[in-house]
This record gives sequence, C-alpha cells and structure tokens, in this order.
Amino acid sequence: MPDFSLEAAAGGLVAGLDEAGRGPLAGPVIAAAVVFLRPCPAPLAALLDDSKRLSAPARRNAALALREAARHGILALALGGASAKEIGRINILAASLLAMRRALLQLPLTPGLALVDGNRPPNLPCPVQCVVGGDGLSLSIAAASILAKTLRDAGMARLDARWPAYGFARHQGYPTAAHRAALLEHGPSPHHRRGFAPVDEAFARPPFPSLRC
Repeated sequence: MPDFSLEAAAGGLVAGLDEAGRGPLAGPVIAAAVVFLRPCPAPLAALLDDSKRLSAPARRNAALALREAARHGILALALGGASAKEIGRINILAASLLAMRRALLQLPLTPGLALVDGNRPPNLPCPVQCVVGGDGLSLSIAAASILAKTLRDAGMARLDARWPAYGFARHQGYPTAAHRAALLEHGPSPHHRRGFAPVDEAFARPPFPSLRC
C-alpha cells in the first residue's frame, strides 16, 4: 500500500502527479496533481492505492473523499488534460507530460518538489522526482491517479452518450476487440486519436456515412 515516506523524506510541500489515458485510441489524457497540506487522515489513506488496483466503485468513493478533504483544507488538488487533437499533433507521451504540467500549474501553490509517476519528467516550475510505480508507493501520487482516472472515465461516459456506436462507456476508449470492430464499421469519430495505428488505418479507409452526434 502507498504511504507518505517519499513525501516525508523530501520535506515541505510535495505534489504527487499522475495521468490516466495513455493507452486508449480515443478521448483525452487527464492528469491530476495533489499536495497534502496536513497529514493524510488514516481513514482517507486506507482508501488510496494505485487506481488500477481499485474497483470502479472504490475509485469513485476515494475520489469523493479526496474532494471532501480538499474542501476541509487537508489537501490541494488540480486537474489538467490534453485533447485527442493535441495527442495526434504532438504524440501521446508529450501530451501526457503536457497534461501533468497543466495540472500542476492549476494548483493554488507551487510545491517544493513534484513526485511524478513513471520515468519521464514533465517540464515543471519546481524540482521533479520520477518514481516508477509511484501510484503504488506514494499517497500523493495514488491520490492523483484516482482523481485522473475517475475524471477521465466520467468524461468517456459523456462521450458515449453522444457517440454510442463505439461503446466508450464500456472500454473508455481502450483498443478492445469491440472498439476495433466499431472503428472498422463506423470509421473514426472526432474524438479518436491520430498517431495510433488502428485509428490511422480507419482514417485511410473509404469515407464512412456520417454519424449522428
């Protein structure tokens, strides 16, 4: 389970950053930044883990608890993203780093250190420490991973209501067999990402009948 060891070793205000949505064929990439301003209460800490290890209801419950903690001044949080069009223009890695930068810049304070999940540092106005597997080690990164994942999933559910042919609410844009089949049948939507082979192949096919939005 993640703990506060990395934050305590650094001292001062430490932000945890993580993103959600690097692998999908559609939708934005979303990032979150979290700074604990006071010690994380034990009941809240018990809810936090790598978002991939939590069920969808557990993630939503943890995200609600994090937002409530922010309202009580226990932590500061901020979100950022990069659109499918930006991903197609600059590639998914650069877009993920851009989303994390945008999230951190939305914080009401500048931390003394940013703990970033993964091995590639975004361009931030503070020192950066990359932590591979950080969402399973750091409470701040785990909190960021939960917020980013729940926000992105909610956004994909909204896209599903407008573009039901693709099943975004079921697979969140990931390249499942059903999603690939929908791409072949209907062609790409405006929310599909250029630069991903199945999407580029779909764009190269003959024109499809327009889909209702």
